[in-house]
Amino acid sequence: MTKGIVTCEVEVEVQFFDVDLMEIVWHGNYVKYFEIARCALLDKIGYNYMQMRESGYAWPVIDLRVRYAKPAKFGQKLIVHAEISEWENRLRMNYQVIDKETGARLTRGHTYQVAVDIGSGEMCYESPAILWEKLGLTKP
Repeated sequence: MTKGIVTCEVEVEVQFFDVDLMEIVWHGNYVKYFEIARCALLDKIGYNYMQMRESGYAWPVIDLRVRYAKPAKFGQKLIVHAEISEWENRLRMNYQVIDKETGARLTRGHTYQVAVDIGSGEMCYESPAILWEKLGLTKP
């Protein structure tokens, strides 16, 4: 995985309600693990969903990709890594789910989010200055 501008890691333990009859994580729950890491990363830059709304922008996910390599199992401890790799025109976050004990990569993926002006409902074709500010950058 390339090094993003901002990174974050969270630990998640696979719970019973996340697994199927084979005691492996149901594929849709990886999206929840991504969201946990995404929220931690957004908290790190002070721009989580409430701050986004207060700044006048919604940031809906418009694309989601997940690639499964190995299954996670009930009781397993996972490290979920998130990073911001694009921010100029859209927000791209990359994710990796790693087995805490072995370091083996289990799943990877990414999401794209775009800024939408809450007042007008219009999608922005470039990221607003507030995102650049939260990333500690100057918008060109």
